[in-house]
Amino acid sequence: MNMLSFLGETPTIALRNAQEECGEEAIVVSTKKISSASDGNKDMYEVVVALEDDQQPLKHTKKLSTANSTNKQDVKFYDFKEEILKMQDAIMQVQKSLWDPKSQLYDLTIPPEFVEIYNLFEQNEFDQEMTYTIMKKTIKQLPIALKANPKKVNDFFKLILRRIIPIKQEIPLRKHQRKIIMMVGPTGVGKTTTIAKLAARYAYKLGQNYKVGIVTLDSFRVGAIEQLQAYTNIMRLPLEVVKKPEELVEALLRLKDCNYIFIDTAGSSQYDIDKIEIINEYQERVHELPIEKVLVLPANVKHSDLIDIYTNYSRLNINYLTFTKLDETKSFGNLISFAHKTKKSITYFSIGQNVPDDLIVSDSTFLINCFMNNSCSRR
Repeated sequence: MNMLSFLGETPTIALRNAQEECGEEAIVVSTKKISSASDGNKDMYEVVVALEDDQQPLKHTKKLSTANSTNKQDVKFYDFKEEILKMQDAIMQVQKSLWDPKSQLYDLTIPPEFVEIYNLFEQNEFDQEMTYTIMKKTIKQLPIALKANPKKVNDFFKLILRRIIPIKQEIPLRKHQRKIIMMVGPTGVGKTTTIAKLAARYAYKLGQNYKVGIVTLDSFRVGAIEQLQAYTNIMRLPLEVVKKPEELVEALLRLKDCNYIFIDTAGSSQYDIDKIEIINEYQERVHELPIEKVLVLPANVKHSDLIDIYTNYSRLNINYLTFTKLDETKSFGNLISFAHKTKKSITYFSIGQNVPDDLIVSDSTFLINCFMNNSCSRR
């Protein structure tokens, strides 16, 4: 094995000289700095390469003896492997911080201080356009002194999220007030269970002992009436079963002494416009009594599905939103961005099947914590 030495004013030049002379067969053994400009000389680096004995001698090379190779002098050794690993880490950080949307092309680079938050937005399936807008404004507005503090960065983003989440505060009725609430939405989102939770809450948990009545229009689904009958029997609440639009007014009159009346409707696909129109026929029969329409939506579907549901159910003149199945997902950005885009306030969150416990009164802090932790806590 021949040991050959090549010099250059930079490690790159020395290595290039070695490659020009030895080709790709040479093995780099070491790289070191042998003189420094700070000592009055030029910077000079030595690259030592190894060649097999049977290879042809090369011009302009210095062959090292054993003595030379073990010469102990005060020199600096450069670990190129370590430098390359550092460069790879830096490249990975840049890749993580690059704005790489699926459908939009924006020239935005996320600062290292925001990478963790940006990843949270991605994991939570937050709307891409809204993510871009929030990131761009925050990069410009957040004071430099705060950017170095991860907690301050998190608190700043929480503040922004709190400002964009529309929340309807729960305001219990006064003694002689009356409210009629119709719950609408696709099949299987939990409308009936949510009504049972709300009925129990207003009848027994607020300390007012409101009179609560329930009306069901759902005569299509097998077992729907029986399910509500079981709940109302346990809670000793009146239940009216309505099978035709013209019967709704009479049912509401029979419940005229109730403070709260909840109307359960038949679920249907958001694409089954005919069934949605049937619900419209029921509410159009009630002229003098205002009906608050609440769209019940599952949290475990993607943003585009929420938009489709809302678009087709909006023909019912939706007033508010209630989200269910928060315990069945780890992504909450779709709820925040959807509520913000539709400008419809959220009334309640359902976090399980237990009646009446698994119901959360709308609270931006609760939803933001779900967002930040990628999970929904029970409280």
